[in-house]
Amino acid sequence: MKKQKIIVLGAGLIGAPMALDLAAKGEFVVTAADISAESLARCAAASIGTVQADLSDPEKVKELVAGHDLALNAVPGFLGFQTLRAVIEAGKDVVDIAFFPEDPFMLDELARKKGVTAVVDCGVAPGMSNVLVGYAHHLLDRTDSALIYVGGLPERRVWPYEYKAVFSPLDVIEEYIRPARYVENGKLVVRPALSDPEFVNIPGVSTLEAFNSDGLRTLVHTLDIPNMKEKTLRYPGHIEKIAVLRESGFFGQEPVEVHGMRVRPLDLTARLLFPQWKMQPGDTDLTVMRVTVEGEKEGAALRHVYELLDRFDESSGVHSMARTTGYTATAAVRLLARGMYSRKGIIAPEFIGEEPPCVEFLLKELAARGVVYKHRLEKI
Repeated sequence: MKKQKIIVLGAGLIGAPMALDLAAKGEFVVTAADISAESLARCAAASIGTVQADLSDPEKVKELVAGHDLALNAVPGFLGFQTLRAVIEAGKDVVDIAFFPEDPFMLDELARKKGVTAVVDCGVAPGMSNVLVGYAHHLLDRTDSALIYVGGLPERRVWPYEYKAVFSPLDVIEEYIRPARYVENGKLVVRPALSDPEFVNIPGVSTLEAFNSDGLRTLVHTLDIPNMKEKTLRYPGHIEKIAVLRESGFFGQEPVEVHGMRVRPLDLTARLLFPQWKMQPGDTDLTVMRVTVEGEKEGAALRHVYELLDRFDESSGVHSMARTTGYTATAAVRLLARGMYSRKGIIAPEFIGEEPPCVEFLLKELAARGVVYKHRLEKI
């Protein structure tokens, strides 16, 4: 049987591990594309095909994906929507982890017209968080609430931010400035990011602080659950430091004049923060997530709880956030490649959650890579 050709658009800290995972067992012919030769070097060293290209050019994206069976979109968020549209216009199935701010369903009609399956927001959260909410919702007769806590953290806490990022700093900052949407008593509520802080005890880690973030994404519109909320986890003290920066204008997107030069505060802030947030050789990280879904089944009040605690993998050198995000996406690629999911249009992860065999496949693929979600069912 002829091997399917997969192209990974973006070979950064998450894109490269995804390309390596897809190529590991020789089941696909994998190509990685990126504008950075440095980013591509890791893939080239593993004998993965590489293409140095400007992915900000939609026509170039169409040209690149034309010779492939399936695409994996891992460009930064600000390029995500236009890149996804280009892939769909080229008529290629795609799994997307760009987490762009635009509404992906604006591309649903185009995807259906082109006969494309486009799985969006397919990381850890959003991503597996949505899958698990969708799955628990499917198992219950009535769902009352869904609550998601999630965070990626460095194992070693270093002042002042006690935080490290394994993806674009601009995408990290987006979590702090994009208004958080959640559902309360059946109504959409919009609150500032970083709002409603609370302490959460995570066994095996420590007490963390949680704040509102816009992680529900498509869940806000797709599932009939009257109460839903997602909160991001950080080490205590992080919220106040970031809030000071935000309220002081350091995340502003309108250019200001400095010695005759026009500069966006956001660009300067990202340039200053990223060296401090960048994972250095020897740095390790962890990812923690708790998904709680409550409702009723056959008259009994039940609570489904899914928990994840994943750490840096020393054997592969892949950081936890890259593992939990990237391997979710590569599992979804395999799901599509094997014909296990073929619905056309924009596919939110919770749609996959409605298909038990697909959920089992994703969980099995992740567990095989050491990313294990523990489940317990409780009577309320």
